[in-house]
Amino acid sequence: MKLSILLVDDDEHVRRSVERLLRRSGHGVRTASNGAEALESLKGDGEFDLLLTDVSMPRMSGIELLRALKEEGLSLPTLVMSGEATVAKAVEAVRLGAADFLEKPVSKERLLVSLERCVERARLKAENAFLRADGGGASELLGSSPALRELKSLVARVAPTEGRVLITGENGTGKELVANAIHAGSARRDGPFIKLNCSAVPRELIESELFGHERGAFTGAVKKRLGRFELADGGTLFLDEIGDMPLEMQTKVLRVLQEGQLERVGGSRTLDVDVRVVAATNRDLPAMVDAGDFREDLFYRLEVVHLQVPPLRARLDDVPELARVFLEEAARRNRRSIRGFTAKGLEALQGYDYPGNVRELRNLVERLVILVEGEEIGAEDVQGALSGRRSRPERLYRPGVSLNERLEQLEKQILEEAIQSEGSKAAASRALDVERSFFYKKCKRLGVDGD
Repeated sequence: MKLSILLVDDDEHVRRSVERLLRRSGHGVRTASNGAEALESLKGDGEFDLLLTDVSMPRMSGIELLRALKEEGLSLPTLVMSGEATVAKAVEAVRLGAADFLEKPVSKERLLVSLERCVERARLKAENAFLRADGGGASELLGSSPALRELKSLVARVAPTEGRVLITGENGTGKELVANAIHAGSARRDGPFIKLNCSAVPRELIESELFGHERGAFTGAVKKRLGRFELADGGTLFLDEIGDMPLEMQTKVLRVLQEGQLERVGGSRTLDVDVRVVAATNRDLPAMVDAGDFREDLFYRLEVVHLQVPPLRARLDDVPELARVFLEEAARRNRRSIRGFTAKGLEALQGYDYPGNVRELRNLVERLVILVEGEEIGAEDVQGALSGRRSRPERLYRPGVSLNERLEQLEKQILEEAIQSEGSKAAASRALDVERSFFYKKCKRLGVDGD
């Protein structure tokens, strides 16, 4: 990785020697002869990835420079070197933010290893800050229904490749879980998995979130900040709700995807990034392309592979497994002792179509865990929690069920309801205007009980 380094040392011979070593290793170097001169560069338009400074210097020592940086709110990975190394100086340097303390004369191998560790530590620190803000990781893809088995199979084939993936599906279906599974199954699994919800970032800040910014780039930019693309270098960047990204930003993202390069806001240095992008949306991107609201070239860049996440109503067989896992999580989080759902309770959960998908089921289970007084959750508890909830009309289509099978299911349901309503098969056949002998044969074939 090529770095831009600010080298500070009052000894011209040492300064030139270390500069030559760094340049031969492929890094860019700017020099300063004392802390005051270095501080001016850092407060000015200097763009640096790392500070390498001596301790004992006139006008402003290395320790004083670190203290000044802290007071100015400037954060920069720093290495300190000295020919008069003492434990006290080393402790003070580390306390003020230095990543390592090197004793002069510094060997080439020792210096390059420290540079690499210092930059990696800074990257991980920034990445972890984003992960904490995002609320941590996510669970695995749960379920064994035909629809989910097919999705898992596609994820397993796509994950080991470098192809970009566009994930579509309704809100709450688990698009982020799919993106996480793709990252976990890829060669980038040991690299960062960075997320950005494009709809949750104000329009005026999204460029800074994606590409980072330099200190002073705009009002409030008191220090340099890495963007999501830089943080995801060597890993995966998940762009959620990509359909909500402003058109002007789509152009800039397209350039990064095409060239693998970016500039921070307020900066002029071109940075190389190696990132696999996985995007997701609940919107109809082809329709947005036709309407001029989404760039066609970006759409085709993102949709190398398209994965559709099924809604929960299309895989109701997965509800019991999901509900059990959610119950364990909620009981642990809320310190409740609940054994689980009764068989009838699980049946009641499967009788709802979940407009809010998996997210709605998770919230429903947590509500039940908090409110139910007994040790098991039964059908009455579930029905009570679901009462008054908005639900879509029942969908007649069932994924994985043939037309003939579905027609027989509906036919059997109609016959059973007619017999129950009219009181007998004879009365039901008259109500349905069907010949009695045909009605009886149909009941026998479909396994409908007698009067």
